[in-house]
Amino acid sequence: MSVEKVAVVVAGGSGMGAAAAKRLAADGFKVAILSSSGKGEALAKELDGLGVTGSNQSNDDLQRLADLTLERYGRIDVLVNSGGHGPRAPILEISDEQWHTGMDVYLLNVIRPVRIVAPQMVKQKAGAIINISTAWVVEPSPMFPTSAVFRAGLAAYTKIFANTYAADNVRMNNVLPGWIDSLPATEERRDSVPMQRYGTSEEVAATIAFLASEGAGYITGQNIRVDGGIIRAI
Repeated sequence: MSVEKVAVVVAGGSGMGAAAAKRLAADGFKVAILSSSGKGEALAKELDGLGVTGSNQSNDDLQRLADLTLERYGRIDVLVNSGGHGPRAPILEISDEQWHTGMDVYLLNVIRPVRIVAPQMVKQKAGAIINISTAWVVEPSPMFPTSAVFRAGLAAYTKIFANTYAADNVRMNNVLPGWIDSLPATEERRDSVPMQRYGTSEEVAATIAFLASEGAGYITGQNIRVDGGIIRAI
């Protein structure tokens, strides 16, 4: 008898998070979705899943999501961490408060749910965690200073986590989107992409689905670019 697989998507009410939830549901996962807007609950209802309205900046909300998921389904196989947008300004004009906000949005948005969900995966001796990051981790852009700084920290966190829990068959990888259609489109940005187009949320979701699958069972600690070739570093 096959075991029903369960995916938790944090910040999954819209954009790439919602696309990931839809793709995982289409691949046969039961999905549990957290969003602050209520859209996650509506989407979960569509997908015959579990929806919770709450914030990925609240440990209590994240714990409630995990508890309800385990109560209903008994396991968590996949955790997808999405997020919002942090402060943007010239680097010397970013205040301490804005840097702290950036850390909440781009780094602690992963650390908090992982701290809650990973012990269950270790207990199961199986699990995949996929974090939506940014293509500009290796070559940071001054357009997105708080994102670049804290997602570089996320890359380091991912390597440490992967090294620590690989023997427990718990994997962590980051997906690095470039210009994606969930963002406002501009001709200048489109022209900067070698493929000469924006990527789609569905293409990001397909990469997430692969990393969640058994076919990616030997992949951990990696940063996978989905950016149309805009960053071509090794």
